[in-house]
Formats: sequence, C-alpha cells, structure tokens
Amino acid sequence: MRDFKGKTAFITGGASGAGFGQACVFGDAGCKIVIADIRRPAIDEALGKLKARDIEAYGVELDITDRAAYAEAADEAEKAMGPVELLFNTAGVSIFGPLEKATYDDYDWIMNVNFNGVVNGMQTFVPRMIERGNGGYITNTASLGCFVAASVAGIYSASKFAVHGITMAMRDALTPYGIGVSVLCPANIKSNIAESVDTRPASLSNSGYEVDEDELQALRQIYAEGMEPEELAQHTKAAMEKDQFYIIPYPESRPMLEMVFKQVIDALPPIDSDKEGQEKRYKAMMRYQQARADMDAKRYGKK
Repeated sequence: MRDFKGKTAFITGGASGAGFGQACVFGDAGCKIVIADIRRPAIDEALGKLKARDIEAYGVELDITDRAAYAEAADEAEKAMGPVELLFNTAGVSIFGPLEKATYDDYDWIMNVNFNGVVNGMQTFVPRMIERGNGGYITNTASLGCFVAASVAGIYSASKFAVHGITMAMRDALTPYGIGVSVLCPANIKSNIAESVDTRPASLSNSGYEVDEDELQALRQIYAEGMEPEELAQHTKAAMEKDQFYIIPYPESRPMLEMVFKQVIDALPPIDSDKEGQEKRYKAMMRYQQARADMDAKRYGKK
C-alpha cells in the first residue's frame, strides 16, 4: 500500500488518541477520513481539527459492539465518502486490577470492545472489499500485551492476544484478494484511554475493580509520557507501505520480547530428537492440509 491519495479510511476510536493520530497522518497523505467513535462531542471536535488541516473528513457516532449499528455506519460512511479501502480497528478500552477480582461484566465489557469490535469491523468491511475486487488494507490495534500478560491487565491482554491471533489468520485469508493486513502492537501512547471507563455501558457496570481519581491520575501520568499518536501513525504508515505484518516501534520492548520467545523456544525438545515421531506427525499434517485444500476447493471454490 503506497498510494493513499483518494482512498477512504474508516478509523474506529478516531476522535482521540491513536485513532486521531491515524486520521491526521493518513489524511495528510491524501486519504478521505471517516472517524467512528462512541462520543459525539469528541467527534465534532476532531472533525474541526482535521478540517483545519484541509483533510476531508466525516464522522459517525458508533458503538462498535453493536453489529447492526456498525452496518448502518458503514453504509452512511460509504455513501458520504466512497468505498472504504483502509480499515483501522483502533478503538479499545481498559481497566486494571487483580484478575481474581474480576467479574463477568469486566470480561464482557473489555472483550466486547477490544476483540468483538475488531471482529465486527472485519465482518462488516471485508466482504465489501472482496466483492469490489480492488484490494485494500486492514490494520488492527493489539498491544504489547498481546505477547505477555500479568494479573493486573489480564483481561485486557487476553483481548489483545485474541486480536493478534485473528489478525494473523486474516492476513493468511486475505492475501489472495490483494488485501494487506497488519497488527499494531503499541506500548505506551499519549491518549485518554484512562477515561475509557466513562463509556462503559450500564448493562455491564458490575465491576470487581475500584476506579477512583487516584487510579485515573496514575494512568494519566503514564500515558502523558507515551509516544505521540501521530508518531505512532507514521510508523504504521511506513509498515503498511512495506506490507509489514508486525508494527512494534518501541525499541525498549526488545529485552522483554526476547525473554518471552526464549521461554517458548527453550520449552521445545532438540530438533534432532524423536525423529520417527516427527516424520509420522509431519506426514499426517501434510495429508490433512491436502485434504483440507481439496475440501475447500469443492465447498468454497478456493484454490
């Protein structure tokens, strides 16, 4: 994806934080921007800023967990700005505390937004992209928390592990259609995600966590030192231009990731062990993959 001029980009969470950074950077690159956000006042403020930069922009108020509303928002956006060719599933929420204190509502709220919101975006726009046959690009925002998890952010990390996995699978699925896919795995971003609790629905308000002003202030201080959203979006744009799957522009994360993946590799037996078992399992997998390909070709017309 090297030519962004004239393409329509649909960005969830586009009124602030990482999403607004994407709106600015890709708008400056010539995209027509649709910002989708659950907060109407934030949309209006963001639109004013984008238009002051001579960026063609449109806003839709959207709860990304509402599938019917998502389809309506997509129709509205495409009617106003043309077919969506770039999809940025960026919106996310978080709440922190000991995992064992979590309630079902804590799980449902975070998973609904962070994972189901991504699923809803792909289910809404991927069939349209495939039908039009013009390719496109999808960037899903996960987190460094998609590689490692601790109790305090257990549900958040689980949601981001899921985003990482479905994005990897979608990359494989969409390559034949000329649709690129990347996963953005940021660490700290200068954003207002600390205030995401304000958007939590009343129907999922039974939380095991206490969120008071001290908690919010501590989070605000961390996020205030995060990467600027436009800088993160510039890294995203550069990765998309190279069709790079992982976008992780945080060099300080290298030691942690090396430790995580070393644990994975160290758990494996030596490559020259159990050769008979290896050969048997390999042959079985090759037979299955061929059978799977044959079934898919018969059922779905896939080569």
